[in-house]
Amino acid sequence: MNELPQNAFHLRSDVHVETEGEFKGWRTWTRDAFETHNGPFWHRMDENGKVQCVFRVEQKHLNGQRNVHGGCYMAFADYCLFAMASAHLQSPGVTVSFACEFLDAAQEGELIECDGEVTRAGGSLIFLRGTLRSGERKLFTFSGTIKRVGKKLPAAGASGA
Repeated sequence: MNELPQNAFHLRSDVHVETEGEFKGWRTWTRDAFETHNGPFWHRMDENGKVQCVFRVEQKHLNGQRNVHGGCYMAFADYCLFAMASAHLQSPGVTVSFACEFLDAAQEGELIECDGEVTRAGGSLIFLRGTLRSGERKLFTFSGTIKRVGKKLPAAGASGA
């Protein structure tokens, strides 16, 4: 249930699978110091093959009005782009475009979830869109494009020359 497809970019050395607590079995990446500091953000694949992303709002995610800071929504949405694209990424990638709309505020303690999809995966670009929500309440919508960069990773079990 929580495994990504064999061709997914999950062979990264920085994948951490949580072993206890609310997010037991969920994955996060530890290489990105910004995400590590601002998260933790989590992802997994459900039984239908759809990537799910979540985080629990803590005090450090809030702005001066005690709502989730807009930059936190944006950082989480960027994390979600890469989690949703993981089955299509076979090399590192970078975000080359990002657009968003702020719809509603969230407060400390809420669980923020992402629903999203890859709308097109081409030769070097992957196009995605998503919605952040708390329960049924929509909070934030976004779209983005990831560009594959660097060398393609070898297929599982393949030997490199």
